[in-house]
Amino acid sequence: MAVVEPTGRSTTDVGGRESDRLAALGQLDLLEAPRDHGIERVVRLIKNVFSIDIGIVSLMDAHRQWYMACSGLSAEEMPREDTFCQYVVASEKPLIVHDTTKDPRFSQHPAVTGEEHIRFYAGVPLKTRDGHTIGTVCAIDRTPRAFADSELDVLTELAGVAMDRIELLHSAATDGLTGTLTRRAFREEADKLISLAIRHGHALSCIVLDVDHFKRVNDTYGHSAGDEVLKAVASACQSSLRASDLFGRLGGEEFAVMLPHVDAKGALAAAEKLRGAIAAQAIHGDFGPLAVTASFGISALSTNTRDSATLLAQADAAMYLAKSAGRNRCVEWEAGRQAGPRQSVLKAGAILYDDRRSKVGCTIRSLGPDGATVTVSNSAGIPPELVLVVAGEGFETRCQVVARDRQNLELAFG
Repeated sequence: MAVVEPTGRSTTDVGGRESDRLAALGQLDLLEAPRDHGIERVVRLIKNVFSIDIGIVSLMDAHRQWYMACSGLSAEEMPREDTFCQYVVASEKPLIVHDTTKDPRFSQHPAVTGEEHIRFYAGVPLKTRDGHTIGTVCAIDRTPRAFADSELDVLTELAGVAMDRIELLHSAATDGLTGTLTRRAFREEADKLISLAIRHGHALSCIVLDVDHFKRVNDTYGHSAGDEVLKAVASACQSSLRASDLFGRLGGEEFAVMLPHVDAKGALAAAEKLRGAIAAQAIHGDFGPLAVTASFGISALSTNTRDSATLLAQADAAMYLAKSAGRNRCVEWEAGRQAGPRQSVLKAGAILYDDRRSKVGCTIRSLGPDGATVTVSNSAGIPPELVLVVAGEGFETRCQVVARDRQNLELAFG
């Protein structure tokens, strides 16, 4: 059985390596990106080549393992501390476990003792050209088995194929499913529009929309139905927007619009038009007719909000408020709620509450002098007041939860 050896690095080295790793992952900007057929093909190859039950290509942020593609398991992500792959990311080396019941690290793991019945695990690092381990590629089976060196070589080659595909996805400008701009391309074009608006002194607003109960659509009708929903939502929006408006897909079921020469009042009206167009359409397919709605958040350029990261963070937070208020509605970000700009980051953090007796790991997604957006595995039970700690940076501050959904918290400092 392959065993992870101590790295010999100091705690400071390990902390610095993790910060660099998260920075490399953040530069790719592919967490929660749309499903990609190329990555899914790699997963199918893993299952077919090794004749095993489960294949995974995953990314690992500060608090979770997120599956870019997974065949054989129903989950879309796992808390980092519950994964086998945490050992691969920590050691930056392959890990092979021929029989999980005989390995003290995994013998009592719920995935081993429970219904998943995991008995074999082989995982290799998913590495960038600069050598940062941003995730894993795994072959997993429900019976113990051997794994020859030649098979490990093949799995490592497949990890290289997956990394090549990830780099292509990062450079792509158009989303393959909906034909909209990708998140990276949207942000680049949005920054250009913002620079023009600031230079010439005209208004500009941002809308973020998220399809309501999208996971329920996928779980009930399958991913093909989910794809049809996303294409229909994108089409409804594109039909209702001006040629000068910028429209992109930020992630799975989340889209964004940038509206030049439109103030907050005009953006709210535009969002209502989009909301009505989405709610009015019937989506047809082999799954039968479907009706969906979306929730909208709106933010506007101001003296304190002058970059795409801040505009998107504020619109995102307003969208969470729309979700909390019952969905299928539009909510405008209140200008006085946050004074400072935001920077897109990917940092390890922790949330402390209950007089510091309770601790939840988190990934900090955006950070500014007055607030932050963080992602957790499950926001249920996290109180409205808490302490946010940025790991390894000596940063700690009291926060209020301004808005939330199942996995995201918008925090205001102070």
